[in-house]
Amino acid sequence: MDSLTRKKGKEKLQEADVENPFVVRFKAPANETEEERLRRVRAFQDAQKVSRQIDENLAESKKLLERRRKAMRILLLGQAESGKSAVLKNFRIAFTPNQLRKERGVWKIIIQLNLIASIKTILSAIHDDDSGSADDKRPSPPLTPPHTPTKDDTVNKSLRRLHLRLTPLLSVETNVNRMVSVDPVGSKDICVRAGNSWKSKLGFRDSTRASFESEDMPTHSQASTQADLSRLLEACKDDLIELWANTDVQEILTTKEINLPDMPGFFLDDVARIASPDYEPTDDDIVRARVRTVGVEEHHLIAETVTNKGTEFFIADVGGARGSRWTWIPYFDDVQAILFLAPLTFNQMLEEDPRVNRLEDTLMIWREICSNALLADCNLIVFFNKKDILEKTINAGVQVRRFVPSYGDLPNDIAHVTKYFKDRFKAYHKRLSPKPRPFISHDTSAIDTHSTIALVIAGNAPVTNPPYRLCLMPFISSTVHDGIIRNNLQRSDMI
Repeated sequence: MDSLTRKKGKEKLQEADVENPFVVRFKAPANETEEERLRRVRAFQDAQKVSRQIDENLAESKKLLERRRKAMRILLLGQAESGKSAVLKNFRIAFTPNQLRKERGVWKIIIQLNLIASIKTILSAIHDDDSGSADDKRPSPPLTPPHTPTKDDTVNKSLRRLHLRLTPLLSVETNVNRMVSVDPVGSKDICVRAGNSWKSKLGFRDSTRASFESEDMPTHSQASTQADLSRLLEACKDDLIELWANTDVQEILTTKEINLPDMPGFFLDDVARIASPDYEPTDDDIVRARVRTVGVEEHHLIAETVTNKGTEFFIADVGGARGSRWTWIPYFDDVQAILFLAPLTFNQMLEEDPRVNRLEDTLMIWREICSNALLADCNLIVFFNKKDILEKTINAGVQVRRFVPSYGDLPNDIAHVTKYFKDRFKAYHKRLSPKPRPFISHDTSAIDTHSTIALVIAGNAPVTNPPYRLCLMPFISSTVHDGIIRNNLQRSDMI
């Protein structure tokens, strides 16, 4: 025993003899002057400071990785305009309401831009209709004196006057859009890069960011332009209401099959409220607001509510456009649950490719997700979203078989249509999953904020009418935990 102790002591002495490279670099040389000594000491202190900062950063990273391991990691998947952002906003309203409250000024501007975007859609439709009419009705020069103006001539003049009065508002909207949008000309939506920089340009300062770049904030000129937007919107309020209520405008939109109320970011029924000087967005308004994000954005939420205080979530919201789906793969590695948004809009086509049915495209994505080996142990939860739009479509008499020939002669009602698509998703899930796992689905309407939030927070709250409202968080939590237990039992050959 003594020989062993002596051997260990000798090894420690040998280790002590090896000089620390960090100290060697700053060791005092022979014949050092006072000025050189002061310079060396300062350099040594600076190096120590950098070393401590590196140690702190490593410790912080380790702590964050540990927190991430314990937190719930959720991935939102689905095509563009499937409702992913609306689901994320519901999470934020339910669990981090104070943080979202600070952003209301930003969302006010976004909602104003959404409102004006709908007006631009109307004016574009009127212009196209007017141009088409002019081309169709351009006769050879008349041989008789001009006739009395018709009703159509009067209507066109009235709409042109409205358009002229709205020109200043449209000009300011274009300038504000350019501040935040990645593609202010080529995209009909407000299109921003992932992150908070676009919010900063609209005046929001994120106190949770480690560093803050002052150049992100709007300049005095930009802030003035944003204020002009609110003032001009208030001044044009009556014209906006008149334009949307115009029966000829409604007829043009119907003829061109433009259904604005079913489009994301629709606020034309709320012009009087939104154009008022004291307008402040409600939670419903924020959920309905439309912003298209380019890139992948991960949100770290720490619950503020009493019931779930301190609970952490990492929720990744990824772009659903065809060109951005390759960015999903890195997030497959450590995700615990995927919330897959499948909007039941069987009569709509992809914006990127008008030849492709949106629901068929969703089914194609679903097949790829189910068969992906990286997601073999992941819990897949399908939200059959936009049930409210499905009800409107069916009640309007639109036949499913016209857009989905495989539907055949099945009854054209809500129950049968929902069951048909649900069965298709379920069949692919069972056939393509690398290993057996339960099929979990719910009928939802993500913009139904009040009922959804109530059920998100109250896990045992009864499901009230309409039947597609969903208790999100408690259900997801229990599903994830059940999945983890099931996977551990499978690894132990117990099931």
